[in-house]
Amino acid sequence: MTDYDLLILGGGPAGLTAGIYAGRALLKVAMLEKLVPGGQVAQTDWIENYPGFEDGVAGFDLVQKMDKQARRFGLEVMSAEVTDVDFSGAVKKVITGTKEYTAKAVIVTTGTDPKLLGIPGEKEFKGKGVSYCGTCDAPFFKDRDVIVVGGGSTSVQEALYLTKFAKSVKLISRRETMKELKAERILIDRALKEPKLEFVMHHRLTSINGNNKIESVTLEYIKTGEKREQKIDGVFIFIGYDPNTGFLKGKIDLDDWGYIKTDENMETSAKGVYAAGDVRAKNVKQITTAVGEGTVAAEHAIKLVESQED
Repeated sequence: MTDYDLLILGGGPAGLTAGIYAGRALLKVAMLEKLVPGGQVAQTDWIENYPGFEDGVAGFDLVQKMDKQARRFGLEVMSAEVTDVDFSGAVKKVITGTKEYTAKAVIVTTGTDPKLLGIPGEKEFKGKGVSYCGTCDAPFFKDRDVIVVGGGSTSVQEALYLTKFAKSVKLISRRETMKELKAERILIDRALKEPKLEFVMHHRLTSINGNNKIESVTLEYIKTGEKREQKIDGVFIFIGYDPNTGFLKGKIDLDDWGYIKTDENMETSAKGVYAAGDVRAKNVKQITTAVGEGTVAAEHAIKLVESQED
């Protein structure tokens, strides 16, 4: 006997979708999430490319709907952080800080965390002016001057959101020209039309300075190495993500960056263990792909569980 037919580790769109499918299949299914269901989508201001919402939808609203739908079909959601696993046998064991759970199958949807710059002052001012979520912290910087570090779509989108609150926003990118930015063109075009937003190209942050609060940052012009100090009130960092797979090292196959390797059925190197969403090794990381992968993982997990009942 196991505690559950299926355990889902992580509560983003991939995990919630898997929960919907497993619940509808009448599996005894539970989700372990260290924070609250929704993942990074819950912190996204506005989503324009999720089908069915022609005018867009707030990220928090979208995952709230997914969460309610999954719970309606019987998904049990528990607040816990997974610290270890044992996938070596037919019964899968998942260990948290306080308890051990068993299941016939597991779907890993633990997602990713923001990468750190690793510069002086970043750790000291984290939560005190250094942020990795504009949607969460923008209201604290009303009528203040802030810097955004990055060059992808997330950084540009968050910079645009920050202009609703901040007096000025400078987006710092290591890229030499605007054409080299990895952000979607539609976002760049919007940013260029925003008078409060300025692009500072071919620069990098080397330190965040201050005493009890952020007072300035040190910027380096990459081409010449020349450094200058820029007075600033807040720093928002969006330079990519690291997968939440530390507890899986040595348990299933990961790629060189720590992302989970799977086959087309979303099954990992451990039979009965699946992965979906941003934690999976792949090229495209979108809400829509996460939902699709959650569906595939759930369907194969359901078949596995049902085969064991025959």
